[in-house]
Amino acid sequence: MQTEEKAGQIRPGRGKLIMQFLKGSKAFFIICMICAAVSALMDMLTPQIIRITVDNVLGKAPPEMLNPVIQKMMDTAGGIEKLRTNLWILAAAVVAVAIIKSAAQYGFRVTNARGSETLVKTMRDTLFSHIERLPFQWHMQNHTGDIIQRCTSDIETTRNFISEQMTSLIRIAILLLMSIIFMLSMNIWLTLIAMIPLPVIVWYSLFFHHKFRKGFQECDENEGRLSAMAQENLTGVRVVRAFGRERYERDRFREQNEKYTSLWVRLGRLMAFFWSSADILSGVQIMLVVIFGVLFCLNGKMTSGEFIAFISYNGMLVWPVRQLGRMISEMSKAGVGIDRIGYIMDAEEEKDGPEALEPSMNGDIRFEHVSFAYEGCPEMLSDINLTIPAGTTLGILGGTGSGKSTMMYLLDRLYDLPKGCGRITIGGTDIAKISLQHLRSHIGIVLQEPFLFSRTLKDNLTITSSDLPEEEMHEAAGAACLEETIAGFSRGYETFVGERGVTLSGGQKQRAAIARMLTQKTPIMIFDDSLSAVDTETDAKIRAALEKKFGTATVILISHRITTLSRADQVLVLDHGKMAQLGSPEELKKQPGLYQQIDRIQSMGAEEVRE
Repeated sequence: MQTEEKAGQIRPGRGKLIMQFLKGSKAFFIICMICAAVSALMDMLTPQIIRITVDNVLGKAPPEMLNPVIQKMMDTAGGIEKLRTNLWILAAAVVAVAIIKSAAQYGFRVTNARGSETLVKTMRDTLFSHIERLPFQWHMQNHTGDIIQRCTSDIETTRNFISEQMTSLIRIAILLLMSIIFMLSMNIWLTLIAMIPLPVIVWYSLFFHHKFRKGFQECDENEGRLSAMAQENLTGVRVVRAFGRERYERDRFREQNEKYTSLWVRLGRLMAFFWSSADILSGVQIMLVVIFGVLFCLNGKMTSGEFIAFISYNGMLVWPVRQLGRMISEMSKAGVGIDRIGYIMDAEEEKDGPEALEPSMNGDIRFEHVSFAYEGCPEMLSDINLTIPAGTTLGILGGTGSGKSTMMYLLDRLYDLPKGCGRITIGGTDIAKISLQHLRSHIGIVLQEPFLFSRTLKDNLTITSSDLPEEEMHEAAGAACLEETIAGFSRGYETFVGERGVTLSGGQKQRAAIARMLTQKTPIMIFDDSLSAVDTETDAKIRAALEKKFGTATVILISHRITTLSRADQVLVLDHGKMAQLGSPEELKKQPGLYQQIDRIQSMGAEEVRE
């Protein structure tokens, strides 16, 4: 599948993408890292205070053995003798260090929380805004459930890595650097012994990085499939139940869920092996430090205070190294998430040309030698030459897959015509040069499958304009023969229609979609088989209302019902993407062809019903 192939690639612009998302939260993370640095420095001071207390204050070690910076701090406190008679100063120093560290940690957590939540908000806003501007074709090529998973789970993975791992980099760097410096100042040989296992641990972490990345990628892709499956079943629950396919869909979901779970179990085993092995290596390192440190103390090469401080610094050294392993593991997971988000952000948005036009949309519509094929599919339209005079009604008739809806998608630029495949003009202006916003705001379209949002009827009808006057909404509902239906609802226009308008019948949804389109009062109106679910009488009423209230508009009616097309000025008959017939309804009734055949069949059916 296209999405998975591209999602599997390592994208070179990760850093640039992250910096784009960090707008608005960068300052919080900088303060967060400063607080982490202060906390790390405070961690460095506590072992030195303990060392001074044990060796120099309680013991008899000369202060000259201490680091010059530490000596200066002792002189500021009154010297070694004063500290021996005032141990409370050392206790106060420990408390002061603890208070500063606590304040730094508080600042770290608060700014980290603010930064991470701001980051998530920015990522969601940016992604949603970008997805809204992506071409219709892109949405047709990508599963909705997979897109949702990228906008939720992958965003959360990226947030966790930046807020929990990236912000610890400064702290890790300070702990590593300062620990090694203090350890070297106390005993060079023991420091070298302590560092022997570290390169092995780092190499070990890097070795597992690729394996983790591959595992996380498989888990992420399968989570996307699982999300897509759940989304499709929840959306099409009525179809599933109508055909009694609950067990089949449940088994499909269970099979995919088992596969997804098994991938995480396998990855969990790999991570468990990695962490347990790292624990063993870390334990060996600590054991070596303790054994050789005791020997050095017995041989007089280290003092007791130095050994205690060294053990503390060694713990600070091992933690960052182990954290580096965790960071590499999380980086593998975050890298997959960022790449999957990057796949969406890399998709090119719909854009107007540098000199986009906003011409009058009341002119003739012309299809000039238009041919079109969907990606990877045979040709859908072939050499369509057609003129629709302004203010007239065109009917389109054809079998399934003959290209009727495709013509309307091209007119509304839901799909763009490739170069060399003809052109479509309105009032002589090529629609490729017209601003998308201007074009679509002047073309009203009721799609073959009407979609209503999970809101009230009023919200759905006024979605084209938030400040639509009440009388215009009622006028549109009346023209779509929806007023009587709404009057039958206890809450009227405030009736909640449910997801995809599930509480309404097929005909009611179509009429609601028609009313919504009519509120735009566009000069071009397209009805893509949008009267198929209403009865013949209602069909006639709607067409009569359209002629009366919106007679100056150019109307395009796609229908399989001859009575719907009978009042059209001309009817186009398509056969496998080609123009088979074009003429008035009366002319086509007399010509041998598809129109005459369907008219005869439907007329016979109507007579049988009357009998």
